[in-house]
Amino acid sequence: MNLDSPMFPFLTFFQLLIHPQPPSPFFIPSFFPMADDTELQPKSNSHSSSPHLCSQIILRALVISSTLAATFLILSANQSLLIFGIPFHARYTYSSAFIFFAFANAIASAFCFLSACFLFLSTRRFPWGSTTNYYIFFLHDLLIMALLLTGCSSATAIGYVGKYGNSHAGWSPICDHFGKFCNRVTTSLAISYFALLCLLILIILSANPPSTSR
Repeated sequence: MNLDSPMFPFLTFFQLLIHPQPPSPFFIPSFFPMADDTELQPKSNSHSSSPHLCSQIILRALVISSTLAATFLILSANQSLLIFGIPFHARYTYSSAFIFFAFANAIASAFCFLSACFLFLSTRRFPWGSTTNYYIFFLHDLLIMALLLTGCSSATAIGYVGKYGNSHAGWSPICDHFGKFCNRVTTSLAISYFALLCLLILIILSANPPSTSR
């Protein structure tokens, strides 16, 4: 067969249709487009994990600032006054619930600061979308939230008795006289509950990572 004939490609094509031959491993037709190596690689999940990463950073900054503010307010809750010439004092150290509340906020602030540092370090060494990172932060935030919730509930119970008293037990309210002390404790509790809300959102985010990281 004359190779220079213009009918040679068509004859070769019909010959392959009639007598198919297994393709040679060393022959790759040039008319089949080769896939680019970059197309074969899985797409990065940076776009899907970026909102989660920004949310983690913002929420942790809010938790750190809120718990620090709550700690400062409860530590500075101190008031003294004279009633019929008798000095009376109101301090957070007079209640074990307030002491535990102060330590719970301080510990939550410290550990959230450490988790924020670990967040920056882990994103440099490992991809943020990995399941391991979400699991670690989920456990961390869950434990911190449990600690902070315990401190808030105990301080709320004592604060309620201090504000409204308990007629059955014969406990009189003290906020009528120690208004400054009660206002600081109430503000500290409100800020701490805001930190609890931020931790709850962090737990939900860690429990529901982007679909690309599963």
